[in-house]
Amino acid sequence: MMVLHKPAIEQFSVIKTCKPTAFFPGIPLIDLSKPDSNHLLVKACEEFGFFKVINHGVPTEFITKLEAQAIKFFSLPISEKEKAGPPGPFSYGNKSIGPNGDVGWVEYLLLTTNPGFNYQRFVSISGENPETFCSALNDYLSAVKKMACEILELLADGLKIQPRNAFSKLLMDEQSDSVFRLNHYPPCPELQDMNDRNLIGFGEHTDPQIISVLRSNNTSGLQISLRDGNWISVPPDQNSFFINVGDSLQVMTNGKFKSVRHRVLANSLKSRVSMIYFGGPPLSELIAPLPSLMEGEDSLYKEFTWFEYKKSAHNSRLADNRLGLFEKVAASYCPLLSPTLLGQRVIKT
Repeated sequence: MMVLHKPAIEQFSVIKTCKPTAFFPGIPLIDLSKPDSNHLLVKACEEFGFFKVINHGVPTEFITKLEAQAIKFFSLPISEKEKAGPPGPFSYGNKSIGPNGDVGWVEYLLLTTNPGFNYQRFVSISGENPETFCSALNDYLSAVKKMACEILELLADGLKIQPRNAFSKLLMDEQSDSVFRLNHYPPCPELQDMNDRNLIGFGEHTDPQIISVLRSNNTSGLQISLRDGNWISVPPDQNSFFINVGDSLQVMTNGKFKSVRHRVLANSLKSRVSMIYFGGPPLSELIAPLPSLMEGEDSLYKEFTWFEYKKSAHNSRLADNRLGLFEKVAASYCPLLSPTLLGQRVIKT
């Protein structure tokens, strides 16, 4: 069985569940093979910032092969996994999420998607044949990136943006700062005795990039926050992909699309393995609302480079409103608030 290096459970964040959490049936389902999918995609991004896609074109074989590699890695002794990092573009983490004190019932592997990256370090730890791992990773990333770009181009069509690769070209750029993350949430049997409480596997946050493409095994845990602040559970589906609008896409659409807040709760009996592709722009890319979407309106955001925003996000806590520091409206209406306070969000549980 895969287990974390196990400290006292009290060290982790626990939230009180006031009522049983039911799966939400209203999450948008988009069939990418249908001709009207562009309009449905736009609506989903406006209302939820989150949706599920089917007929996505990613071969099942690519998914199962890479998941098998992930399971093999997370099954290694903790002493072996820790040899993978940090630091560097390839790193392993256990419990600690970022440098600012956030923790979760999770371990993870973070990889750069740079095609020139040498994965020999991973191979030396896992004992896998280099060709086996690299082939599984490259096949999966190539297919998922293609799907992400297709979705972004359909969104551009739905918004009547020209050229239609206004978003997708940032992922296709050779300098694209995209990353790939493998998360493992071990089972937590102690939860069976906690009744009305849930253990946080990965705390609430938004993704800073343009778009996130998530796939997980058939284990529940993912939740998203609705506009009214209520949290809903996402039914697991190991054959489909879930898509998140990221902060950068919210800015590029001048707030028309909303970056979705989400979190993961630990499961008492089953392991959860998720694979997430975070499509990001080049570090030097200027992030700002597209002029064609402004329609005479003022920009809601200050211009910034992806490097600046990535650095700011890295220095924040998970639950912070990372865009708060870059919102023109928030700054003009709250002149007495410090930048630090503007970057915070009141959290209710």
